[in-house]
Amino acid sequence: MSARNTKQAPDGGWGWAIVVASFMCQLLAYGSPQSVGVLYPEWLNTFQDGKGMTAWVGSLVSGVGLIASPICSACVVNFGARPVTIFSGVMVSGGLMLSAFAPNVQFLIFSYGIVVGLGCGLVYAATVTITCQYFDKRRGLALGIVTTGTSIGGFLYATAQNEFIVLFGLDGCLLLIGCFALNIIACAGLMRPLHLPAYYLKQRAALAEKAEEKVLEKTPVVEDPIKKNQSINVLITGETKEPPPYEKSLLSYVALVRLMKKKQKEYTEYLNSTGELLHNRVFLAMCVSLFAYCLGAYTPLLFLEDLAQSEGLINGISTIPLVSIMSIAAGVGKLLLGIMMDIRWMNSIFLYAFTLLGSGVALLIIPVTKNYAGLQVISAVLGFFSGNWSVIPYMTTKVVGMERLTEAYGILMFFGGFSIMLGPPVAGWIYDWMHSYDLAFYFSGSFVLLGGAGLFLSALSCWNKNQEETNTPDTEYTNDYDKVATVA
Repeated sequence: MSARNTKQAPDGGWGWAIVVASFMCQLLAYGSPQSVGVLYPEWLNTFQDGKGMTAWVGSLVSGVGLIASPICSACVVNFGARPVTIFSGVMVSGGLMLSAFAPNVQFLIFSYGIVVGLGCGLVYAATVTITCQYFDKRRGLALGIVTTGTSIGGFLYATAQNEFIVLFGLDGCLLLIGCFALNIIACAGLMRPLHLPAYYLKQRAALAEKAEEKVLEKTPVVEDPIKKNQSINVLITGETKEPPPYEKSLLSYVALVRLMKKKQKEYTEYLNSTGELLHNRVFLAMCVSLFAYCLGAYTPLLFLEDLAQSEGLINGISTIPLVSIMSIAAGVGKLLLGIMMDIRWMNSIFLYAFTLLGSGVALLIIPVTKNYAGLQVISAVLGFFSGNWSVIPYMTTKVVGMERLTEAYGILMFFGGFSIMLGPPVAGWIYDWMHSYDLAFYFSGSFVLLGGAGLFLSALSCWNKNQEETNTPDTEYTNDYDKVATVA
């Protein structure tokens, strides 16, 4: 196994085992968070807490992973995909099992929202990174298969959790799906690393340096006859006198000051670079539109099942819950929207703005829909448009360029994650205040519509520029597609 990062991707072979393992990891990790709308009514009945407070559980499990994505990616780079996946499997499984013994909603916010959310973020970063290492020419296909695991997991787990609740109760359901999540550890065993992680390379370099120092200490210093008259006391053994303690302290202080100055310089450069990105009008509009979209688009994932029950449109939960329809439609949306991005004349910014406008209209229709079949159609539409996450890397590349893709994508994910954490609780508080979901969905739909319209208007002035970039040959980005794939 080579330690160099230049090792060629096999584009097949064991890589397909990696794809299967990564697909199963995402299915097992994201199955319950993607279908949390099934658990939400049960938590309301069990703990009798407000809808706004209970909504923090579902919002955190989706938002924490996005906000912590830079930390998750750093863990994968330093320690490798296999150890991180094993650790994330323990986190997801442990968080789900702890949630079965939750005495109140506050404990659920920690066990399900934060612990499971961080575990899902680690799983996503690890599976995407290891897949990118094993595939180059077929990377798009491999990533498409892997990331579909979240949608299929949401589809399957929604029905499974519903049945488990009927058979074993809420606590038994959480214990069972926590046991299922332990299989993430087994899947991690297949993730044979193609490159040594950075942490092991640093340790190897440090050990080699120490070994070299020991060899030099043991090697005698040969006296130079030319400089014999210039040096009276020559140390034949090569041993040097250790400096006094105060000199060691002074040297340590100087090294610490240098390190702090270096880090301060790096942070200053990063902040300046971030400020430059935000001065880009279209990129700033992207950040605002993603914030507005996530503020409203995750509301139906959590509240739609409770809405159907509270309005008397259905007794209990359907055999195929609304969140299942949303999940499977999201998988289809990711695939079809990704295919549309390969069309040369397709403008990614306008396509993304269209998905936001469509989602906003669907959200505004929910309060006037008075039958369950209508909610099923709206769920399919919202799920399909939620596949627009596959458009974001391409859109970001067109706006800021390939060189700044990773930095820009991290900023976008921060806006999205922060908004996801706020959206459902705000909608829940509106219900607690008005005792109706109508204003909550009007609020969500209006924000999504405003985000889409703002992005569309901001991008209009850049139409010619984006059209020229769209018409450039695809080979311009072929060698740097790593950045598009690994920004997750």
